[in-house]
Amino acid sequence: VRLYKMLPDGRRQIIGFLQAGDMMGLAFAAQYLYTAETVTATTIQRIPRLELDALMDAQPAFARKLLSATTSELMAAQDQMVLLGRKTAAEKVATFLLRLSDRKNGGKGDDRTIDLPMGRSDIADHLGLTIETVSRSMTRLRRAGLVRLDRPDRAALTDNPLVPFGGR
Repeated sequence: VRLYKMLPDGRRQIIGFLQAGDMMGLAFAAQYLYTAETVTATTIQRIPRLELDALMDAQPAFARKLLSATTSELMAAQDQMVLLGRKTAAEKVATFLLRLSDRKNGGKGDDRTIDLPMGRSDIADHLGLTIETVSRSMTRLRRAGLVRLDRPDRAALTDNPLVPFGGR
């Protein structure tokens, strides 16, 4: 699921990509700030606000898990601000791939293959780049031996560190 906001001039800013098990739509306001759109076949479970409040009251462990998820989302948003503001194009793409790998493996694990169900235009709109710049950056990472691109919708991180591109 991609989360995005349309800017007044018609450009699209992708806020993030959700994966299986992620929560969305936690808002206390009457209106959501972003639009959610599926990228692949998706099943979503809706929990009405009153039911969610009752669940948090009845199960403090669930309330703590929800707080943890919200805190992680805030940290990710802060990290995204640094990514958009201070990293080069290649660093942005490398960081994006590392984040996907970390999310897939829960921060650990040896499987460095990453599914990319989103298109290059989605990645560009998420990183504040053009499609061409994303493609050039992917090629640069591939030529440096940091990424293998077996298919357009799949990448594999190699064992080489991404230090020349700013690391994580």
